[in-house]
Amino acid sequence: MKIFRILIVSVRPYLIGIAVVVVCTLSTSSAYAQSLQYWEKQYKAIQDKNKAQSNIVISYLSALYANKEFEQAERVLTRSIDTALKSENYSDVSILYCIQAMNLRIMENTIGAEKSLDLAKQYSIKANDAETKGYLAYSEGWLSSRNGYHEKAVEYIITAIKHYESAPNSNTLNKRKSVANSELSVIYNRLGEEELNEKYAKASLSYALLQHEPQTKFSAFMQMGNLYDRLYSTHPDHVNYRDLSERYFLQSIDIFNQNKEVMYNLSDLSFANNNLASLYLYSFPDTYRCKALEYAKKANAIALKTQRADHIASSYGIISSVYLAEGDAKRAISYLLEAKQALEKSSIADRNIELNIYESLVEIYAEYGNYKEAFHYQQEYLELFKKLYNQDKLEIVRKLEAQFDKERQQQRLVKLQYESEKNKQQIALMHVLAQQREQLLSNLKLIEENQRSRLKFSELEAQKNAQQLRLSQLETEQKNKDLLTYKSIVAYKDKLNTFYVASMIFFIVVVVLLLYAYRQRLKTMKQRDTLHHLAIEKEKQNSKISTLTALLQGQEQERGRLARDLHDGLGGLLSGTKLHLTQLYKKVGESAQEGLNKSVEQIDAAVTELRKVAHNLMPDLLVNYGLKEALDEFGIRMSNETLDIHIEFLSYTSFLSQDKQLLVYRIIQELVNNAIKHAEASQIIIQLVEEEHEIIVTVEDDGKGFDTNKLDLKKSAGFHNIQSRIQFMKGTLAVHSEENIGTSVEFKFPKK
Repeated sequence: MKIFRILIVSVRPYLIGIAVVVVCTLSTSSAYAQSLQYWEKQYKAIQDKNKAQSNIVISYLSALYANKEFEQAERVLTRSIDTALKSENYSDVSILYCIQAMNLRIMENTIGAEKSLDLAKQYSIKANDAETKGYLAYSEGWLSSRNGYHEKAVEYIITAIKHYESAPNSNTLNKRKSVANSELSVIYNRLGEEELNEKYAKASLSYALLQHEPQTKFSAFMQMGNLYDRLYSTHPDHVNYRDLSERYFLQSIDIFNQNKEVMYNLSDLSFANNNLASLYLYSFPDTYRCKALEYAKKANAIALKTQRADHIASSYGIISSVYLAEGDAKRAISYLLEAKQALEKSSIADRNIELNIYESLVEIYAEYGNYKEAFHYQQEYLELFKKLYNQDKLEIVRKLEAQFDKERQQQRLVKLQYESEKNKQQIALMHVLAQQREQLLSNLKLIEENQRSRLKFSELEAQKNAQQLRLSQLETEQKNKDLLTYKSIVAYKDKLNTFYVASMIFFIVVVVLLLYAYRQRLKTMKQRDTLHHLAIEKEKQNSKISTLTALLQGQEQERGRLARDLHDGLGGLLSGTKLHLTQLYKKVGESAQEGLNKSVEQIDAAVTELRKVAHNLMPDLLVNYGLKEALDEFGIRMSNETLDIHIEFLSYTSFLSQDKQLLVYRIIQELVNNAIKHAEASQIIIQLVEEEHEIIVTVEDDGKGFDTNKLDLKKSAGFHNIQSRIQFMKGTLAVHSEENIGTSVEFKFPKK
């Protein structure tokens, strides 16, 4: 029944808070988690050895806050700040003040939180450390989100992620990246941005897995479980969402059970069991009720130990729903009354859960004809609703007053922000001019190298001419000698006949030797010319490859930059605009509401189109998870009612470099777009086969086809881009098409 579903889901927003900032969790548990004693021993050990290890201090603080040891937490925090100040460790000082600010905000001490944040900023400047600046920006985003300024929160947290990316590696960096991405995912979830919510939740999980810290991995798994639970509730035809949610919830429970001694709060385990029980009850077939009952009882046992009233009530609510589904209304009512009694014992429990209990009791009693009890609980429901409604109105007034003060401060910063943007534009212009100068210098160097090559060629020509002149001189000298010899023979004809014959023979030998030397010289010159021509051709080929590489890299970098700007900048702005218009809906008259509805619909259409453009520009799944996952997501996204895209990977080992994966993705993307645009296909089959020495990719469609003899590849920009990428990978392309039958495109490239 829908009423019981609301009762269970009401506990989940707190669960998201755990995933965002563990050190600031507030628990109503009266029993200590196992980790409190463990971290207390670790903390005392570093105190006895007079060592400063901020990660142990932060973990001990997290356990103290989780178990409501606020006074001890403040003492440890103050002592740690003093120790860090004495050792001039300004980075730890700044981070500790940030932790203090966030916990003061949870306890509604906004003034104290602002003071602590100001101190954190001062010491962050002294530390001048990228990771510290990132943690400060994350804290500002966290506080902005809790104060209702979601757009500001997104800006701060994106700034934090940029600082983390530029920071050197440390034993806490991946954890902080995970927490920052997790908080960004939560904000986009509040704004209704499913795609961005999923993107940053996955990023949070990837960094958590690199950190190898149980608490961080537990929080990331829980967030992924809740993410896919929400996606399945809005897309019930995607059963894989439900299965993914189950897998992540089970992984989070395993992580907790295997590392109980270091986990901050035992109540987190009851959260995980409650959510998994709710998933089995409402998202799986009826045969899974026994599993729902099993995990609900586990959650109930833990909640009774920690005295978490809302957890106790939630587990009883699931148990009640199971028995009601089995037709046992009597036991269902008894568990609902147990849940109500647990909430009444707690002064800080969520009264919205109590409202759901009353609503459930009214419906059950009315359904089984006990109208007296139904009327009684209906009265209880109305009294509690009025009480909560009045409290909500007072809270709204206080929030509006605080928001007015914040708006006045933001107006003072507008002018400074304008000046900052102007300076950024000037810096960008100077950067462009510098690039132009570098290009000009590169051109001058090429011209200089060309002139040197020409000079060398001229020198070779001069040497050749000198050799020919020398040969001519030798021939002239030889002719003179022959003439003298001939005169001598004529003068001394009788006496020198033998000498004349010998001279003729000598002349013939010399001429033959000279001719042979001349031919050898010509052969050597031709070989040099050939080698020089080959060297020039090699340089041209290398230049062409370098130009193509730079062009492809530039295109991908520009695509990545445009995708990030569209998602993080324009996407956030459109979401914020939609949120403001939605808030205005109730404040305007009926005549304006229709216009606001059309505006919101247009913004939704713009956001959808923006997502498609950003996905086409830069596939984040390819960068984070590889070619197979990116193509699977691409096939799902491009498929529709009239088009089915089927993707097959055969013997694929995911060994390709990221550059080659991106080139293959772009080629397939271009071929699919051509098939959709020109072929009017209803089915497209993409097959990637890895063989021993090469990769073979085939893209086939059942479209209208074309005459390949009429296709001019040089005039087709799409095929030109495809051929350029395949040539870059030293591959080959084959196109086969028949009219009214379809088209098959196959390209191959070597594995190495």
